[in-house]
Amino acid sequence: MPDSRGREGGPAFELPLLLLAGFRSLIDELHAELARQGHPEVRPVYGFAMQAIGLDGATATEVGRRLGVSKQAAGKTVDRLEHLGYAERVDDPTDARRKLIRLTPRGMDSLARSAVIFEDLRERWADALGARRLGELEADLRTVVPAEAFRLDVAGWFGG
Repeated sequence: MPDSRGREGGPAFELPLLLLAGFRSLIDELHAELARQGHPEVRPVYGFAMQAIGLDGATATEVGRRLGVSKQAAGKTVDRLEHLGYAERVDDPTDARRKLIRLTPRGMDSLARSAVIFEDLRERWADALGARRLGELEADLRTVVPAEAFRLDVAGWFGG
């Protein structure tokens, strides 16, 4: 039913809350399934950090910048990933003064499983909403979300 301005839906403040709840729902379901598949210690911040490290590796400074946190904060997260066996520090083959952070096979497995789980979660949303409707929702979000909004600094943004 339209509101006093002729808009469909609820109050405007609900939009970001619904988007956040959808995001949170997907992330929570992802991590529950990752735990069932042998990665119970992976937390959302670790997933963002592993994405920031990427397939080619990165320095702590690069990870911090990609996450929107300090080099020290990124280093603490990397320390934890290293302790859990998801990342390792190695000498940079192009600059002996630098250390690169790379994902281990366990880290790569976690990301590969995450990709499959996200596909399954998307299918569940498609079953609930209809594939066409979900495709339209994604297209609409791509229209209103700036291209540079695909950033990994969620943790830094919420923290700061």
